[in-house]
Amino acid sequence: MHLDVLDLRNFYYRTKLGRVAQRAIRDQLELFWPAESMRGQTVAGFGFAVPLLRPYLGQARRVVALMPGQQGVMPWPAGQPNVSVLCEESLWPLDTGSVDRLVLMHGLDTSEHPSEVLEECQRVLGPGGKVIFVVPNRSGLWARRDVTPFGYGRPYSPGQLEAQMLRHGFRPERHVAALFGPPSEKRFWLRSSGMLEKFGRQVFSSLAGGVFLAEASKVSQMPGGLAVKDMVRDPLRVLDAVNAPSGPRPA
Repeated sequence: MHLDVLDLRNFYYRTKLGRVAQRAIRDQLELFWPAESMRGQTVAGFGFAVPLLRPYLGQARRVVALMPGQQGVMPWPAGQPNVSVLCEESLWPLDTGSVDRLVLMHGLDTSEHPSEVLEECQRVLGPGGKVIFVVPNRSGLWARRDVTPFGYGRPYSPGQLEAQMLRHGFRPERHVAALFGPPSEKRFWLRSSGMLEKFGRQVFSSLAGGVFLAEASKVSQMPGGLAVKDMVRDPLRVLDAVNAPSGPRPA
């Protein structure tokens, strides 16, 4: 189920561990999508993606933060015109094909209807559009403890998420891990977080991170399928029995 927006806000903006997680994930996102590359683009986030969207506010043509009704909504960004909106998780207030880049965090893994969420991702993305899913790593430490939002919902392995993307018309591009340190508020681990992230990216596989970011592109599908043949050779002949003159029945 979706977490409460107040719990998410408090974690990412009012705890040291949340700020560490926010920075580590956002740094990886910006390696995929640098802020300067978003000029003229429409960028949207679903779930609680606002900690990752701030770098794009000054660059993108438009930024929209979609928050599901089960979670609740908060105004964002602070001190600027609000761009966040409350929505149904399977009915986003965006035109079809209107989004260039889409980010989901605490949106897919916490949904009870992930297929419907993926269908909305497919609908709102335009041709050549890309999406990044941020999900808890099934084999990582962060999915095993409920002291962070990544300890709730459905963790994924890279293969499981890739299979989901393929079923819903996305082409997996690349994935990378983040949060190599333990989910601990102890000062030693917090102060070592930057070093652990750098070391983890260089040495460990994506299985070692607490979360992973998976990028996929929308596949433009051409109309296809088999033609359905008409089983009635001459449809007008079915009226012959109705139009036939009536007469005495043979004895």
